[in-house]
Amino acid sequence: MRVAVTGGGGFLGSHLCEALLRRGDAVVCLDDLSTGRPENIQSLRKYPAFEFIHTDVSVTADVPGPVDAVAHLASPASPPDYLRLPLQTLAVGSRGTENALELARRAGARFLMASTSEVYGDPLVHPQEESYWGNVNPVGPRSVYDEAKRYAEALSLAYHRTHGVDVGIVRIFNTYGPRMRPHDGRVVSSFIAQALGGEPLTIYGDGKQTRSFCYVSDLIRGLVAMLDSAETGPFNLGNPEEWTVADLAELVLDITGSDSEIQYRELPVDDPARRRPDIGRAGAYLHWHPEVPVAEGVRRTVEWFRGRSGDDTAEEW
Repeated sequence: MRVAVTGGGGFLGSHLCEALLRRGDAVVCLDDLSTGRPENIQSLRKYPAFEFIHTDVSVTADVPGPVDAVAHLASPASPPDYLRLPLQTLAVGSRGTENALELARRAGARFLMASTSEVYGDPLVHPQEESYWGNVNPVGPRSVYDEAKRYAEALSLAYHRTHGVDVGIVRIFNTYGPRMRPHDGRVVSSFIAQALGGEPLTIYGDGKQTRSFCYVSDLIRGLVAMLDSAETGPFNLGNPEEWTVADLAELVLDITGSDSEIQYRELPVDDPARRRPDIGRAGAYLHWHPEVPVAEGVRRTVEWFRGRSGDDTAEEW
């Protein structure tokens, strides 16, 4: 296939580009690099089938030539990024999604919508299954991301029903691994960077809030499976193994051998208390489940961070 990947210079986007190239697909990466990094796609330029288009998909998502699939991953995804770029986040979730859908409609292509567990907000149902409508504060500070993704899902299905676009929606839960920025505000990368830098590990709230952490290679297998399927979804993609944030901090300290202290700070507004995906539908329809245990995934991620220079662990690369 020839696949257009919006946000292909980001953490997940670059891994998806790489997986598609390795299996023999051609890839067109569209990214304005506002939160993605050129380093993420540097190694992909060796593939003759890789193309890069520097563009803001909220403005245009044109790709010359045939396109068999569009994977729409473009969006700030970490709290500091979407709080710093609120209007851009809403724009890429609305106009950016429409532009990507128009590309898929014109090309007769499969459209993969990368949504998020944030559509469930601070859930009142646990674990979260796809039939749950969520508990989202539509005017809170996190709403710029939550509501952008909820709108993107609605728009995708409107294109599916109105124009017959072959749409597939996945809701991505916490994912981690190599190519994360060290201080992007996501808990795994933040803890690792702090531990390796000898800084205190910062826990917001009492640390009893839970998350479910999926290693990036597992998540990418799920995205590819959805891209190759004819399913509409939505399907949850995540690791149903539930961890408290405090237990994750202890795991990172153990793996890194760091003697960093743990500091507790005030919990941000609308921070969810519990997150755990029900992945029964992804297992049944995509034959997908995560394989990398959290401890092993964190170990791999720590080794990748250690492979960066000492200065890199303290910078926003």
